[in-house]
Formats: sequence, C-alpha cells, structure tokens
Amino acid sequence: MSAPTTPARPLAQNAAETYDAKGRQAGELSLSPSMQAFADQAERLPTDELIVNMGPSHPAMHGTVRVVLRIDGETIKDADVQVGYLHRGFEKESEGATYTQIFPYVDRLNYVSPMLNNVGFAMAVEKLLGITAQIPERAEYIRVIVGELSRVADHITCITASLAELGGLTAFFWGNRAREHIWELLEDVSGARMTHSYCRIGGVAWDLTADFEDKARVKMTKIRGLVADIRRLVERNRIFLDRMEGVGFISAEDAISYGITGPCLRGCGIAYDVRKDHPYSVYEHFDFDVPIADGCDNLARYLVRIEEMEQSLRIVEQALVQIPPGAVIVDDPLIALPAKREVYNSIEGMIAHFKHIMDGLRVPEGEAYSYTEGGNGELGFYIVSDGSGRPYKNRCRPPCFYTTAALRQMILGSNIADVVPIFGSINMIGGECDR
Repeated sequence: MSAPTTPARPLAQNAAETYDAKGRQAGELSLSPSMQAFADQAERLPTDELIVNMGPSHPAMHGTVRVVLRIDGETIKDADVQVGYLHRGFEKESEGATYTQIFPYVDRLNYVSPMLNNVGFAMAVEKLLGITAQIPERAEYIRVIVGELSRVADHITCITASLAELGGLTAFFWGNRAREHIWELLEDVSGARMTHSYCRIGGVAWDLTADFEDKARVKMTKIRGLVADIRRLVERNRIFLDRMEGVGFISAEDAISYGITGPCLRGCGIAYDVRKDHPYSVYEHFDFDVPIADGCDNLARYLVRIEEMEQSLRIVEQALVQIPPGAVIVDDPLIALPAKREVYNSIEGMIAHFKHIMDGLRVPEGEAYSYTEGGNGELGFYIVSDGSGRPYKNRCRPPCFYTTAALRQMILGSNIADVVPIFGSINMIGGECDR
C-alpha cells in the first residue's frame, strides 16, 4: 500500500492573493507602529543616512533595550529607544500573592541593590497598616545598614561595568572585589548573596551576626582602598575623560521634566535626595552630605556615584555606633512572620506561618504611596488594599524608567560609540524598568 501523498497546494491566481500592497506575504506579522514609521522614514532617507539596530543583543544594551538609530556617518540623527525586553509582570504577579510572598519578587526589581527594594516595599505596607511608628528602632538601624551597603554595591557595579565596556577591565575586576566584600557581609546577615528577602513587614527577619560590626569595619576599609585605586586609575586617563566629559548632556530643567531622580539628577546640580528632603526610618540621626555635580554629563554622574559611596559608608559607620539593643520585629503575631525555629518546633508557629503565607496578613482597606531613596533615585510603591491578604494593586515607581525615557535626548548628536558610556551612566536595570 503506497504512502498517502500531501495534497498539492493550489497556485495563487495573481499576486494580490498572496501579497499586500506593501509587499508583505499574507499572514506575515506587521511591524509595530514605531518601527513602521522608521521603515517608512528609511525609504525617504538621503543616500548617506542609514537605519541601524543597536540591541537588544548588543553587549552594551545588556539584552534588555533596543535602540533603532538613524545615522549620518557616525553621527546619530534620531533614535527610537524601545524597552520591555525583560518584562516581569511584577505588578500583576503581586495581585495573586500575599504581602509576605511579594518580597522575593521585590528582590528582583533592582537586583543589584535588592535590600533597598525590600525596605521600600515593607515601609509601604507598614504605612497602610498604620504601624510605622511601632517598628523597633534596632530594626530601623539594621535596615539602614544593609540598605546603604547595597547602595555601595549598586554604584560600584554601575561604575566599573561601564568602565569595562570602555575597555577598562582592571577597574571592573577591582570593583567586583569591592562588591564581593559587601556580598559577604549581606550573606552573613541574610543567608543569600544577591536576592535576600531579608526584610519583613514590621522589621527584619533576624538580628545581625555577633561579629558583623568587626567584619564590616575591616571590609569597609578594604572597599575604600579599592575605590581609591579605581579613581587613581581612571580619573586622569585621557581616554576616560574624552569618553565621559561633555558626553550624554541633559540640562537640569529637562531632567526635572522627565521625572529623573537619584544620581542622574544630582549630576545636573539638583541636590534632591529622599533621605534628606523627606527623611524616613532613622536617617535624621546621621550626618551625611548629598553630593552634586553640575556637569550634566557622564562624568558628573560618575563623580556623584563615587562620592555617594563614601557617604553611604559614613552612614554605616555611624549606624554601627548608634544602633541600640532590642527586638528586630514588631511583637504582633498578626503582623510578624514567625521565626523558623518557632515554625519547626511549635504548633502555634506552624499555624501562624501557614496563615501568613496562604491567607496573608489582613491590611485595612485603603491606599498608600511610600517612597525611599533607591540605588537609582526615588523608588516608590503605591499599594491599594481591599482588606484581603493580597494587594488589589501594587504599583512600583521605578526610578531608572525615567532616565531611560530621556536616553534618546541624551544620545542625539553623539557618535554611535557614545551610546555605550551614556547608557552605562544612567544605570538602567531591566528588572526595575520592565517591572
């Protein structure tokens, strides 16, 4: 018996049956409106202008951003910046998770400084619960310590990864060594090197280790030495200065209109810092400065981050001296997640844990917006509660989204190669931008 044959495909009667007016085959996906506009524009370009894709697979774009450039030689005439390649669905996921279950999701927003995300989200829920004033003071100090160490890790990663993209691998290796010191401290505290889930609603999971202060002081000395080495290596380097000074300019007025905050705004000479302008936690107890630079360019943003690392280390040193003894989480079983030793050794602890995870703590109906100073600027959480154990809405204000929105303006008129240091200087983090 012969094998069945595939029916012959009928031939198209004419071209109109198979192709549309623009030459696309029937069934072929259409271009997005922005890309169609660029495609139509490309047909009208002068012969010496080109449309070039940069990303998302370009190494400097980190796999998360696509920039479609219209270039004349090496000069950028126009650009279409497209985000969304790392969309996580964080806000929608939060609607199906209890407040306690959201902490691991929050870790993966800005995954370079996750402790700061932990603190910001916990404070938003505490504001809804009306327990902000009840958080133990020791827990607040611990939050500041781990948060400021995370800020140093964020800035050193941004600076040295950008230097690596400009060819400065030595600085990158030194920066990794400095970050490793921080990760070792945070691992001692939380048990995890990178995504910690250490904060809790009402405080933190557990206390600092007995030897934390001694280890922290030793490691901060080493971090300062590595940062000094990096500065000596690059700040008088002609190649570094040529790639940074006067490149990626954005005025203070434009930065404000875009909603930019954090180091990118302070690099425009605007001394806005949530820790100073709207003090939260115990930041009013510390003496620290808000570094600014007025260059409005890549170099200004670099200098601000360099000085902010020193200020963060100053805060940690003061916190280690001032930190009081006491509890590290509120004494309320309806709010505080029980310790693991209680979960594993008592029926009350096991039931409390089950109720927190499966049903969630009951947050009164209402809405609240809480904001903190994240690694890239004002990190905000707007939460709407319907009285259940899960948020009705959890909206994140990602600071690096606004700097990425300004990227087009910052690269217009620059050379193609300038996109690399400009993009590196705004420190776009995919998990935060594409939340």
